Amino acid sequence: MRPIFRVVLAVVVAVVSGGVGLTAVAGAARAKPAAVPSSALAPPAGSVYTGLSVAPVGPFVSEVGKHPAVFGEFVGWGQSIHFAFNAAAAVDARLMLHIGTGPAGHGVITPQQIAQGNGDDYLLTLSQLIASRGKPVYIRLLPEMNNANNAYCAVNMDGSSRGPAYSPAEFIAAWRRVVTVLRGGPVATIDTKLAALGQPPLHGVAEGASVAQSPIAFVWTPETAGTPNIPSNSAATYYPGNAYVDWVGTDFYSKFPNFTGLDAFYKEFPNKPFAFGEWALWGGDDPAFVDQFFAWVNAHKRVQMMLYNQGYITNGPLRLNEDPLSSAAIRTLIAPARYLGYAPPA
Repeated sequence: MRPIFRVVLAVVVAVVSGGVGLTAVAGAARAKPAAVPSSALAPPAGSVYTGLSVAPVGPFVSEVGKHPAVFGEFVGWGQSIHFAFNAAAAVDARLMLHIGTGPAGHGVITPQQIAQGNGDDYLLTLSQLIASRGKPVYIRLLPEMNNANNAYCAVNMDGSSRGPAYSPAEFIAAWRRVVTVLRGGPVATIDTKLAALGQPPLHGVAEGASVAQSPIAFVWTPETAGTPNIPSNSAATYYPGNAYVDWVGTDFYSKFPNFTGLDAFYKEFPNKPFAFGEWALWGGDDPAFVDQFFAWVNAHKRVQMMLYNQGYITNGPLRLNEDPLSSAAIRTLIAPARYLGYAPPA
């Protein structure tokens, strides 16, 4: 996502104060539902979950004729995010959390700090919140990590390194810690897994505690070509490994219609369901792009989720009320039953 649409993160991030005590974490572990394999969060074979990020949902439904099965919110690390769960529940959709740390120069935590456990309090709070809601959640963790506009990218816009705290190795370590903690289980087991990663034990919990096991799927979405587009900032440089990624995907906008690069990226990371964490019209009404985009989706059967990002700006460049011809094209192409407007209960 480009910086104009991420500005909101700079002003809403508020670090959660205090940790989660043993009683709260252990209680969350006893809560229902029990652990659900990440594969259960994929749609039925041959289907695609439609989706939308950022309210309002009503105008989008009226424009394209399809309810979103998945509703996304962009949130900052440490931010209180009850509103995101409430928003998804209000429109009867599964929630996707696009979790960042802020724009370049304004991150509230570095990848290295996450890997060292400095963000564990937030992860435990998030785990408890997800468990208390009892619904499946997709976590699009640190999206577009190879975009220098994001604080957790390893390089600056000129290609220079941001230092060891932001290296791809630290990004991978941070991602693996987050997944290991949020997948839950007895703290002793989590600590064993963290030790195998060369990381310190989970902070803020006592011996014998457990972390909630909830239906969570982790969605890894780099840019197909990094910003800047240099070898040290390629998508593959940041890949955490198959064991820590449930979905692979990317973002795709009409302003940057690089279908050749999209083809190459799709082939590079096989054997995972594919998601468009963000897609949208950007830069003018373009029904030809819509036709080409849906043709690509229909020809690539691992695509199983696509969230339209309408941005935070009312009547902004991503809102479909500015693009009537494209809206009509989407309405026609998204109408088939395989494009699901609702997700089944997990």
